[in-house]
Amino acid sequence: MPALAAEITSITTRRPENLQEVSSLASETLLARGRARANESGAGHAGSLYPPEAWALVESGAATLVDVRTAEELKYVGHVPGSLHVAWQTGPAMIKNPRFLRELENKAGKDRVLVLLCRSGKRSAAAASAATAAGFEHVFNVLEGFEGDLDAQRQRGDSGGWRHWELPWVQD
Repeated sequence: MPALAAEITSITTRRPENLQEVSSLASETLLARGRARANESGAGHAGSLYPPEAWALVESGAATLVDVRTAEELKYVGHVPGSLHVAWQTGPAMIKNPRFLRELENKAGKDRVLVLLCRSGKRSAAAASAATAAGFEHVFNVLEGFEGDLDAQRQRGDSGGWRHWELPWVQD
């Protein structure tokens, strides 16, 4: 175990500065970065990835992107083409989806590398931890989410997130 800890601590966990920095990295390196972040933060899931890292893994076929936002968010805010959708919470009251784990297993399987995406990275972190506790082996959270955190004007999109990084997305 000490060798693993030394290996994890030697991996950079800083936020990437641009897409080019990530595009040249191997999938194993990106996953190791995510695992190191989870190790540092004590997250209850396999790892935490920044949006360009998650996209690089999805684009290479090394991971499957699962959007855990509500159907309304996907429709009115936008979504990533080709991503799976399994809502962590539903409706205006944001009630936890009691079928989330079963739906996730049916759509994605327990053994695949999954990267979960929500609005800001908070719901997807909770969903990733729940999936890990239920036996999913390789579930990663997408930090910053689709829209990023609130800025000083209490708006999203300028300080991070999938759209901020100009990654592929569409709106219905």
